[in-house]
Amino acid sequence: MAEFMNVGKIVNTHGIRGELRIMPLTDFPELRFAKGAELYLFTPDNHPVLVQVESARLHKNMYILNLKGYGNINEVEKFKGGMAKVLKENLAELEEGEYYFHQIIGCSVITEEGETLGTISEILTPGANDVWVVKTPAGKEVLIPVIDDVVLDVDIEQQQVKIHLMEGLL
Repeated sequence: MAEFMNVGKIVNTHGIRGELRIMPLTDFPELRFAKGAELYLFTPDNHPVLVQVESARLHKNMYILNLKGYGNINEVEKFKGGMAKVLKENLAELEEGEYYFHQIIGCSVITEEGETLGTISEILTPGANDVWVVKTPAGKEVLIPVIDDVVLDVDIEQQQVKIHLMEGLL
């Protein structure tokens, strides 16, 4: 069974020429929505259709996609509310020290003293840096800023993140 990763939410159609308005959910929109790029568009009832990007432009934080072979609003209506995805094996290569959200969520968090803090349940992207939401065994949520002073080591293989507890974090 093929595994897919979300790269965009299909928010709406755009105009009458078969264009789609997509909210990007990827760090690589210029790669995912490039001319000739292949995407799997999933209808809201989860039916995948392989499409090729004819052109794309950025418009108010959304991408307006024109698909090869789709020239009419009636042909793309069915995708509204669905997702744009790529096969997991087509994920972009990351630089050293960069990770995908799905690799981080579920990792256990330990302090440099070896104390287990909890498990990363969510990643927030408020601005300058990401914030990991860590659920403690007691059910409390601790927010950990993803900055060099705090995150000491990320071990994807072991599903473990080592942090430095700065004063005031807890």
